[in-house]
Amino acid sequence: MNVLWIMADQLRWDYLSCYGAKHIDTPNLDWLASRGVRFDRTYVQSPICGPSRMSFYTGRYVRSHGSTWNGFPLRVGEPTLGDHLREIGVKCSLVGKTHMTPDLEGMKRLGIEPDSTIGALVSECGFDVFIRDDGLNPTIYPYRHSQDYDQYLRDHGMDGDNPWEEWANSAMGPHGEILSGWMLENAPYAARVPKEHSETAWLTTRGIDYIEAQGEQPWLCHLSYIKPHWPYLAPAPYNNMYTASDLPKVNRSETERNSDHPLTQAWMDMRVCKSFSRDYIRDLVAPVYMGLIKELDDQMGRLFAYLKDSGRIDNTMIVFCSDHGDNMGDHWMGEKDLFHDCSSRVPMIIYDPRRAADANRGTSTDALIEGIDLTPTFLDFFGGEQLPHIIEGRSLTPLLHNQPVDWRHYCVSEYDYSTREARRAVGVDQLDARLVMVFDGRWKYIHVEKMRPMLFDLQNDPEEVIDLGGNEAYADQLARMSELHFEWSRQHHSRITRSESIVEKMTDGKEPPGILIGFANREEFEKDGRPWPEHADR
Repeated sequence: MNVLWIMADQLRWDYLSCYGAKHIDTPNLDWLASRGVRFDRTYVQSPICGPSRMSFYTGRYVRSHGSTWNGFPLRVGEPTLGDHLREIGVKCSLVGKTHMTPDLEGMKRLGIEPDSTIGALVSECGFDVFIRDDGLNPTIYPYRHSQDYDQYLRDHGMDGDNPWEEWANSAMGPHGEILSGWMLENAPYAARVPKEHSETAWLTTRGIDYIEAQGEQPWLCHLSYIKPHWPYLAPAPYNNMYTASDLPKVNRSETERNSDHPLTQAWMDMRVCKSFSRDYIRDLVAPVYMGLIKELDDQMGRLFAYLKDSGRIDNTMIVFCSDHGDNMGDHWMGEKDLFHDCSSRVPMIIYDPRRAADANRGTSTDALIEGIDLTPTFLDFFGGEQLPHIIEGRSLTPLLHNQPVDWRHYCVSEYDYSTREARRAVGVDQLDARLVMVFDGRWKYIHVEKMRPMLFDLQNDPEEVIDLGGNEAYADQLARMSELHFEWSRQHHSRITRSESIVEKMTDGKEPPGILIGFANREEFEKDGRPWPEHADR
């Protein structure tokens, strides 16, 4: 039994036809959903790439693993999925992106050389790296290994000082000029790279190469795509496959624009939000975003065909998800900031090849799922022990196999906005620049340190355009949700060196051997059922 864990970057849940989207058709992911379970309410632990992924890879909340923003290293010694799987003989490999930043200072302090066997695993978030490509400029981020794709492009006649930038993320203008994919106005132009050599196609090929090279040892392959993350530039024909007329109606209101919440106002005033609030920018970019999704779905068709033709579909769990969404102009915002569903809610589809999953094929569930649930699910799939003192997620096996289970009643996502310009606009110290979302299936509560909370009623306001956090009529709901936040905050988040069974044994053993506390005499001690220690007679 093996696992193919596919992750897209910045993919909205509502831009897949299996989730009800009418403006785009994604037949290959629809096929996967028809063979597995579609999880309809999955929330990431942060709407930002780095912290979200570190939660996926550790099974722990952002406050627990401490990598709260892109470029904030995952501290050395933090247990990862790869660590847990290797202990039970499973190979855990990466093909693509992780956004992992190594804790070089911590490694230096402990005397761990980055190029040693242990150092390499610590530096790569516990993965054995087959290919790492974070979709970032390799001249600026050399440790993210985009040079593999650079060399591939050179091998196929696309040379230059920086092929990633010059071919995959540049377009040819109407007069033969080279245009940067970073500029939003250039989004409709086709990327210079042909579709068969795009990063999405290349990573699919490398994923197949990895699977082909595996022997008898069970493996988990994390096939992690860069797209549809920006730069919003697609190869032909995906660049002009859709137009503005294909877009769903933008989801925003004047009520939001006139919000009395200072942080909301500060956020909408940031450059990326002001850009995507302009209709003409959204009309240029969103069709290309859809094209990138269509390209990804086409590559999923190629990948799934390989799995079927090779017979591996019968013994490989397939998981498809995203690390966060994209606001794409909704709520007067760009990028993936804050906790609206377009940003913090993601697709999650799981195909389980085991017979126990047959009864649930082609079904969906509205159970509240968190990104941290995948690590314990994978451990469960490979027969490993559950590690609740370390891993804060819950195995999805009962939901895949239609087993009764008392599931969670709320989920949590976090955001450290200390590096965002909005923080200074509202005059908040970096230590207080934190947000916590608690969602119970109807009410979405957002704790905002030093300011009033936000509150959305998704039953009566599914578009999340009315913030009730300042409305006294909802004081009871605000208090209830605040108590859920407090309940979550009081849980154990860092006691990971002793399992529950060890704690119970320590409780049964009372004081450690040789320690005699509170006994008046030997008779009292022996009544307690323990042998008299020899050293006590000295």
